[in-house]
Amino acid sequence: MNKGRVVQVIGAVVDVEFPDELPAIHNALRIPMDRDGQQAELMVEVQQHLGGDKVRTVAMDSTDGLARGVEVIDTGEPMTIPVGEPTLGRVMNVLGETIDQGEPLADGVERWPIHRPAPSFEALEPTDEVFETGIKVIDLLAPYVKGGKIGLFGGAGVGKTVIVQELIRNIAAEHGGLSVFCGVGERTREGNDLWLDMKQSGVIEKTALIFGQMNEPPGARLRIGLAGLTVAEYFREQGGQDVLLFIDNIFRFVQAGSEVSALLGRMPSAVGYQPTLANEMGELQERITSTKRGSVTSVQAIYVPADDLTDPAPAATFAHLDATTVLSRDIVAKGIYPAVDPLGSTSRILSRDALGDEHYEVATRVQEILQRYKDLQDIIAILGIDELGEDDKLTVSR
Repeated sequence: MNKGRVVQVIGAVVDVEFPDELPAIHNALRIPMDRDGQQAELMVEVQQHLGGDKVRTVAMDSTDGLARGVEVIDTGEPMTIPVGEPTLGRVMNVLGETIDQGEPLADGVERWPIHRPAPSFEALEPTDEVFETGIKVIDLLAPYVKGGKIGLFGGAGVGKTVIVQELIRNIAAEHGGLSVFCGVGERTREGNDLWLDMKQSGVIEKTALIFGQMNEPPGARLRIGLAGLTVAEYFREQGGQDVLLFIDNIFRFVQAGSEVSALLGRMPSAVGYQPTLANEMGELQERITSTKRGSVTSVQAIYVPADDLTDPAPAATFAHLDATTVLSRDIVAKGIYPAVDPLGSTSRILSRDALGDEHYEVATRVQEILQRYKDLQDIIAILGIDELGEDDKLTVSR
């Protein structure tokens, strides 16, 4: 068993010296600790080799009470998480420990490493099948793709989490398949509300929940997305299931990556984000896909800082998505919910081939009317509605 010792602790970053053999990048290391008089273990993940037999790691939990000289054990493998049937109806953290006040999972439960390669090009199976949500504006103007990646973009307080919860109710109830909900750096209260709602509606028995909340160290928030995705991948690969993966919130995943990058001493890139932003996003998103065995359809809430869609975090996500639903603060101000921007939202399958002539023509005509109304707003503001022609007055009244 490869053992080392702690040589430096700076917040969530722990440097460890291994005199015999250096653990590989992404290996999980166990640090036995004494917390409040009880034996506990701190899990850290290797991020860098520093030279001089030292590695730099990021902790998955609080480092309070950790001291130099403490023994560290190399597990010899990446972090793993329980997968399969026993995870359904349970709430877990990034290490696969249950946090729902129920019994711990049995020792023999299969575990998969959270770091896994994306499916090969030959294994992929793209599809243009429409995925109905029950939300009319989305199904008409920016329909979702079965086995695709969907992004819900919006600033603070425009209803991203509410739409995710609405989709969970609509789709999970109708879809009847398995769902995985991954809470990345969001409020503990929202996770608790969702869990209680799911228990009441009976959806919980077909759902696995994995949470890494706002109060957790950046290492846990960075890896919780991969942990939730691994649970979904198991159902896709082994069970041949069509799995729904809900992630709330992708921006917090990027934010955690930025914090870890700064802690590791990397030079920041544009707007203070990590230089590895595109790479980290790609590692997550490329694994969310449909294969010949089954599909993973993901709905991802993405916070937009200061309502700026050109911010590097949401911009890095756009390239990976099949459909984008943009939520607008102007529409919220009018009291219209869900506050979907019908002109800002897009879909890869908004075409005659995928939807048929009638759906496509209705959708494009609706977009034309809404765009014309938007263009007329400036004229109305300056001259008043009476100065418009009869056709334009009809458009505005519609």
